Amino acid sequence: MSTHLNAEYSHSTLSLPESALMSDLFTLRDYLRWVSSEFYLAGLHYGHGTDSAWDEAVALCLGALHLPWNIDPSVLEARLLPVERQRIIALARERITTRRPLPYLLGESFFAGYPFSVDERVLIPRSPIAELIEDGFSAWFPEEPPASVLDLCTGSGCIGIASALYLPTCEVVLADISQDALAVARQNITRHDVGDRVRAVESDVFSGLEGRRFDLIVSNPPYVDTRDLAMMPAEFRHEPSLALGAGSDGLDIVRRILREAREHLTDDGWLIVEVGNSDRHVETAFPDVPFLWLEFERGGQGVFALSAAELDAHAASFV
Repeated sequence: MSTHLNAEYSHSTLSLPESALMSDLFTLRDYLRWVSSEFYLAGLHYGHGTDSAWDEAVALCLGALHLPWNIDPSVLEARLLPVERQRIIALARERITTRRPLPYLLGESFFAGYPFSVDERVLIPRSPIAELIEDGFSAWFPEEPPASVLDLCTGSGCIGIASALYLPTCEVVLADISQDALAVARQNITRHDVGDRVRAVESDVFSGLEGRRFDLIVSNPPYVDTRDLAMMPAEFRHEPSLALGAGSDGLDIVRRILREAREHLTDDGWLIVEVGNSDRHVETAFPDVPFLWLEFERGGQGVFALSAAELDAHAASFV
């Protein structure tokens, strides 16, 4: 094949008229192939539930068609209606030209096996803490589940609501400083019909929770340091900066959590916090604290656990 043809075939077809694309692409398989090719050529970043052009194309096409992940493969040969083809093409174009994360385009993200409504008011759910929820936090509560759970810096409410769904006897509080985030969290409380056991509270870390104690505090707070924040791909810049950045070492909020959490834990309670890439800063800032760093089957890092007793023993380190 000539160099001219190689160059021609490497060009995106995204600029072709919609009618030209629709005249040659008919089945779900056609669109999966086309979208994945365009995503690959565009050099998108994948970090909001997928990790490749193909996986993102699958998520886009199935999401656009309101099909589940485990759909029968025979549907790949199904011909799509014109309106369905138009929607896939429009979503692919918007994903590439705006770099908006796909869950924002679809208005939905899955976490711990459940769908959650999301938009630019909240982070897109992706925490490895989902594995702990699916296991019922049994490593820390082997005999009976926690009776009360606090999801601190809740965002969409996914951690706390998923905990309520997996632990049908626990009471859950979702806390966040952002009223915008709490509005989304309340939508998800309604969506999953857990309003009898889950409530959302405005709180700057623990300031709105005076007198409340919990068996388990789980938090995915802002933890991105200044350097990482500056280097983030364009997709992450669509997420609320309030939920990402936390000072030069990413620990502005984490320090407050460590300092104040014990007052809101029962004596046998546990604190679980995600700090991601800032785990190195945690170790540097608190070298004498015996953080239990958790491992995950599906990947992920930077999540630690501390007991109420350990928080007591090392309280001086957190002052």
